[in-house]
Amino acid sequence: MMDTLHEWLAQILVWIESLGYWGIIIGLAIEVIPSEIVLGFAGYLVYKDVVSFPVAVICGVIGAILQQWILYAIGRYGGRPFLDKFGKYLHLKSKHIDIAEKWFEKYGSIIVFTGRFVPVMRQVVSIPAGMARMKLWRFTWLTVLASIPWSILFVWLGSSLGENWEKIDEKAAPYVQPAILIALALLVGFFIYQYLRKRGKTI
Repeated sequence: MMDTLHEWLAQILVWIESLGYWGIIIGLAIEVIPSEIVLGFAGYLVYKDVVSFPVAVICGVIGAILQQWILYAIGRYGGRPFLDKFGKYLHLKSKHIDIAEKWFEKYGSIIVFTGRFVPVMRQVVSIPAGMARMKLWRFTWLTVLASIPWSILFVWLGSSLGENWEKIDEKAAPYVQPAILIALALLVGFFIYQYLRKRGKTI
Protein backbone atom coordinates (compact mmCIF):
# COMPACT_ATOMS: atom_id res chain seq x y z
CA MET A 1 0.00 0.00 0.00
CA MET A 2 2.74 2.46 0.97
CA ASP A 3 4.71 1.59 -2.16
CA THR A 4 1.63 2.33 -4.28
CA LEU A 5 1.10 5.71 -2.60
CA HIS A 6 4.76 6.61 -2.99
CA GLU A 7 4.66 5.69 -6.68
CA TRP A 8 1.46 7.70 -7.14
CA LEU A 9 3.04 10.73 -5.43
CA ALA A 10 6.18 10.39 -7.55
CA GLN A 11 4.07 10.41 -10.72
CA ILE A 12 2.26 13.57 -9.66
CA LEU A 13 5.56 15.31 -8.90
CA VAL A 14 6.96 14.28 -12.30
CA TRP A 15 3.82 15.74 -13.86
CA ILE A 16 4.25 18.99 -11.90
CA GLU A 17 7.90 19.24 -12.98
CA SER A 18 6.96 18.66 -16.62
CA LEU A 19 4.54 21.59 -16.49
CA GLY A 20 6.96 23.89 -14.67
CA TYR A 21 5.28 27.00 -13.30
CA TRP A 22 1.85 25.82 -14.45
CA GLY A 23 2.41 22.58 -12.57
CA ILE A 24 2.95 24.50 -9.32
CA ILE A 25 -0.22 26.52 -9.84
CA ILE A 26 -2.40 23.56 -10.80
CA GLY A 27 -0.89 21.33 -8.10
CA LEU A 28 -1.84 23.86 -5.44
CA ALA A 29 -5.22 24.75 -6.95
CA ILE A 30 -6.51 21.19 -6.89
CA GLU A 31 -4.37 20.11 -3.88
CA VAL A 32 -4.42 16.40 -4.54
CA ILE A 33 -1.35 16.38 -2.30
CA PRO A 34 -0.68 18.82 0.59
CA SER A 35 0.41 22.33 -0.36
CA GLU A 36 3.56 21.98 1.75
CA ILE A 37 4.76 19.14 -0.47
CA VAL A 38 3.97 21.02 -3.69
CA LEU A 39 5.77 24.15 -2.46
CA GLY A 40 8.67 22.13 -1.10
CA PHE A 41 9.00 20.40 -4.47
CA ALA A 42 8.83 23.82 -6.15
CA GLY A 43 11.80 24.76 -3.97
CA TYR A 44 13.60 21.66 -5.16
CA LEU A 45 12.94 22.76 -8.75
CA VAL A 46 14.51 26.12 -7.84
CA TYR A 47 17.52 24.19 -6.53
CA LYS A 48 17.73 22.38 -9.89
CA ASP A 49 17.42 25.71 -11.79
CA VAL A 50 14.22 24.48 -13.45
CA VAL A 51 12.27 27.48 -12.12
CA SER A 52 13.26 30.76 -10.46
CA PHE A 53 12.62 31.47 -6.78
CA PRO A 54 10.53 34.67 -7.18
CA VAL A 55 8.26 33.21 -9.88
CA ALA A 56 7.86 29.94 -7.94
CA VAL A 57 6.62 31.97 -4.96
CA ILE A 58 4.25 33.97 -7.18
CA CYS A 59 2.89 30.74 -8.67
CA GLY A 60 2.48 29.40 -5.13
CA VAL A 61 0.37 32.40 -4.19
CA ILE A 62 -1.71 32.19 -7.37
CA GLY A 63 -2.33 28.48 -6.84
CA ALA A 64 -3.37 29.09 -3.24
CA ILE A 65 -5.81 31.82 -4.30
CA LEU A 66 -7.40 29.58 -6.93
CA GLN A 67 -7.82 26.75 -4.45
CA GLN A 68 -9.41 29.04 -1.85
CA TRP A 69 -11.70 30.57 -4.49
CA ILE A 70 -12.96 27.06 -5.28
CA LEU A 71 -13.66 26.35 -1.60
CA TYR A 72 -15.24 29.81 -1.18
CA ALA A 73 -17.54 29.09 -4.16
CA ILE A 74 -18.50 25.70 -2.70
CA GLY A 75 -19.48 27.40 0.55
CA ARG A 76 -21.31 30.26 -1.13
CA TYR A 77 -23.22 28.40 -3.83
CA GLY A 78 -23.39 24.87 -2.44
CA GLY A 79 -23.69 25.53 1.28
CA ARG A 80 -23.97 22.92 3.97
CA PRO A 81 -26.31 20.58 2.02
CA PHE A 82 -23.67 20.22 -0.71
CA LEU A 83 -20.91 19.63 1.84
CA ASP A 84 -22.91 17.04 3.75
CA LYS A 85 -23.52 15.16 0.51
CA PHE A 86 -20.23 15.54 -1.35
CA GLY A 87 -17.74 16.72 1.28
CA LYS A 88 -16.30 13.23 1.76
CA TYR A 89 -15.28 13.12 -1.90
CA LEU A 90 -13.36 16.36 -1.40
CA HIS A 91 -11.72 15.07 1.80
CA LEU A 92 -13.65 17.67 3.82
CA LYS A 93 -14.68 16.21 7.16
CA SER A 94 -17.88 17.52 8.77
CA LYS A 95 -16.21 17.99 12.16
CA HIS A 96 -13.54 20.24 10.64
CA ILE A 97 -16.17 22.27 8.81
CA ASP A 98 -18.12 22.61 12.08
CA ILE A 99 -15.02 23.96 13.81
CA ALA A 100 -14.32 26.37 10.94
CA GLU A 101 -17.92 27.65 11.09
CA LYS A 102 -17.69 28.27 14.84
CA TRP A 103 -14.36 30.05 14.45
CA PHE A 104 -15.73 32.22 11.65
CA GLU A 105 -18.83 33.12 13.67
CA LYS A 106 -16.66 34.01 16.65
CA TYR A 107 -13.80 35.86 14.99
CA GLY A 108 -15.17 36.94 11.61
CA SER A 109 -12.97 37.76 8.62
CA ILE A 110 -9.72 37.76 10.63
CA ILE A 111 -9.90 33.94 10.69
CA VAL A 112 -9.42 33.90 6.90
CA PHE A 113 -5.90 35.23 7.51
CA THR A 114 -4.91 33.53 10.76
CA GLY A 115 -6.54 30.22 9.87
CA ARG A 116 -4.07 29.78 6.99
CA PHE A 117 -1.33 29.00 9.51
CA VAL A 118 -3.28 26.35 11.43
CA PRO A 119 -3.20 22.75 10.11
CA VAL A 120 -6.52 21.45 8.72
CA MET A 121 -8.14 24.82 9.34
CA ARG A 122 -6.43 26.40 6.35
CA GLN A 123 -8.14 23.89 4.05
CA VAL A 124 -11.68 24.54 5.29
CA VAL A 125 -11.79 28.12 6.56
CA SER A 126 -12.77 29.42 3.12
CA ILE A 127 -16.02 27.44 3.20
CA PRO A 128 -17.73 29.34 6.05
CA ALA A 129 -16.43 32.57 4.49
CA GLY A 130 -18.36 31.68 1.34
CA MET A 131 -21.43 30.60 3.31
CA ALA A 132 -21.37 33.96 5.12
CA ARG A 133 -21.07 35.70 1.71
CA MET A 134 -17.94 37.55 2.81
CA LYS A 135 -16.94 40.15 0.21
CA LEU A 136 -14.74 38.44 -2.36
CA TRP A 137 -12.18 41.26 -2.55
CA ARG A 138 -11.62 41.17 1.22
CA PHE A 139 -11.46 37.36 1.21
CA THR A 140 -8.92 37.44 -1.63
CA TRP A 141 -6.80 40.14 0.00
CA LEU A 142 -6.55 38.26 3.30
CA THR A 143 -5.76 35.04 1.42
CA VAL A 144 -2.95 36.77 -0.47
CA LEU A 145 -1.47 38.24 2.71
CA ALA A 146 -1.37 34.81 4.35
CA SER A 147 -0.21 32.91 1.26
CA ILE A 148 2.86 35.07 0.57
CA PRO A 149 4.86 34.16 3.72
CA TRP A 150 3.67 30.54 3.52
CA SER A 151 4.87 30.20 -0.08
CA ILE A 152 8.17 31.97 0.61
CA LEU A 153 8.89 29.72 3.60
CA PHE A 154 8.27 26.37 1.90
CA VAL A 155 9.86 27.25 -1.42
CA TRP A 156 12.93 28.49 0.46
CA LEU A 157 13.06 25.37 2.63
CA GLY A 158 12.72 23.14 -0.43
CA SER A 159 15.54 24.93 -2.24
CA SER A 160 17.73 24.86 0.89
CA LEU A 161 17.24 21.12 1.37
CA GLY A 162 17.98 20.36 -2.27
CA GLU A 163 18.05 16.61 -2.87
CA ASN A 164 16.70 16.12 0.68
CA TRP A 165 13.61 18.23 0.04
CA GLU A 166 11.35 15.31 1.04
CA LYS A 167 12.31 16.05 4.66
CA ILE A 168 10.37 19.31 4.34
CA ASP A 169 7.96 18.52 7.20
CA GLU A 170 10.80 17.90 9.63
CA LYS A 171 12.66 21.04 8.54
CA ALA A 172 9.52 23.20 8.58
CA ALA A 173 8.37 22.26 12.10
CA PRO A 174 10.53 24.88 13.93
CA TYR A 175 9.01 27.59 11.69
CA VAL A 176 5.41 26.37 11.47
CA GLN A 177 4.86 25.85 15.21
CA PRO A 178 5.68 29.49 16.13
CA ALA A 179 3.47 30.62 13.22
CA ILE A 180 0.57 28.66 14.68
CA LEU A 181 1.11 30.19 18.12
CA ILE A 182 1.31 33.69 16.64
CA ALA A 183 -1.89 33.09 14.65
CA LEU A 184 -3.71 31.89 17.77
CA ALA A 185 -2.37 34.87 19.74
CA LEU A 186 -3.70 37.22 17.05
CA LEU A 187 -7.10 35.57 17.30
CA VAL A 188 -7.19 35.94 21.07
CA GLY A 189 -6.01 39.55 20.81
CA PHE A 190 -8.66 40.34 18.22
CA PHE A 191 -11.34 38.71 20.36
CA ILE A 192 -10.29 40.78 23.40
CA TYR A 193 -10.24 43.94 21.28
CA GLN A 194 -13.76 43.25 19.97
CA TYR A 195 -15.01 42.47 23.48
CA LEU A 196 -13.57 45.67 24.97
CA ARG A 197 -14.90 47.78 22.10
CA LYS A 198 -18.42 46.38 22.49
CA ARG A 199 -18.24 46.80 26.24
CA GLY A 200 -17.15 50.43 25.81
CA LYS A 201 -20.17 51.13 23.61
CA THR A 202 -22.57 49.76 26.21
CA ILE A 203 -21.17 51.83 29.09
